[in-house]
Amino acid sequence: MEKKNEILDLSIRFSLDIIKYTESLESRRKFVIANQLMKSGTSIGANIFEAQSAESRADFIHKLKIADKEAKETEYWLLLCEKF
Repeated sequence: MEKKNEILDLSIRFSLDIIKYTESLESRRKFVIANQLMKSGTSIGANIFEAQSAESRADFIHKLKIADKEAKETEYWLLLCEKF
């Protein structure tokens, strides 16, 4: 039986939500914000996914720190979206 990885599952669901939201931004011609949000928002999950194959504990931590930075950037773009 495969062990459930909740953080990975959540990051994938978040990425899918980001993709849907950026499509709505693009339909409103907010292309620059949509592009930035798509990059940072989906990068979170990509880094968490990559961390699952880390070569060491330090590598694992490093990849999760990158995911955290991408999450902070995503928070910024979502804040801008909220304000316009």
